[in-house]
Amino acid sequence: MIPLREDSREEGLCPICQEGLKEAVSTDCGHLFCRVCLAQHLGKASASGVLSCPLCRKPCSEGVLGAGYTCHSHQKKVCWFCEESRLLLCVECRGSPEHSSHCELAIENAISHYKERLNRRIRKLKKDACELQRLRAQEERLQTAQGPGHLEDVPAEVSRLLGISRAITYLSNLVTDLETVAKKLDVNMLKSASDLLNRIFLFLGVLPSS
Repeated sequence: MIPLREDSREEGLCPICQEGLKEAVSTDCGHLFCRVCLAQHLGKASASGVLSCPLCRKPCSEGVLGAGYTCHSHQKKVCWFCEESRLLLCVECRGSPEHSSHCELAIENAISHYKERLNRRIRKLKKDACELQRLRAQEERLQTAQGPGHLEDVPAEVSRLLGISRAITYLSNLVTDLETVAKKLDVNMLKSASDLLNRIFLFLGVLPSS
């Protein structure tokens, strides 16, 4: 195990991972840590019931993790993500009747689960975009081959072509959004990931058919 370094604060490093501070948070005693590093430390320490600063061992509350890492109702560290309500839950939240029949994932498992789902969806949408591009090229060739003799069909054909083009643009934007969320996915972005995936399921029902 890498020893904690007392001089890390001056260097702008996290004493736990010994890398540059990411989302720096300060304990009650004034020591700085990466938010994720401190959250993991407090998560392990909560099993023993003794929460303390990793450096000086002075008492430390879970509230120092801030919004997204502690629940608003009980000010305790969130440990689960509820897929039905898309809320982060602490141990007291999880034990409430409201969530008794819900499916909940441990935070680390939820992050891995949603990252896998996002990446799988990215691959599928890229494939769908390629298929729509093929379909658009096919429509353009048909319009060119028909020439001016089919003017009565032009409005419908143009409308269909515009619909395909809009779908391609929307798919490209969704892929960009998915890639951004997948790259930065952490506890604070689980709800955003779930909402984005739901948006995509709704959109897939209105894609032009080939």
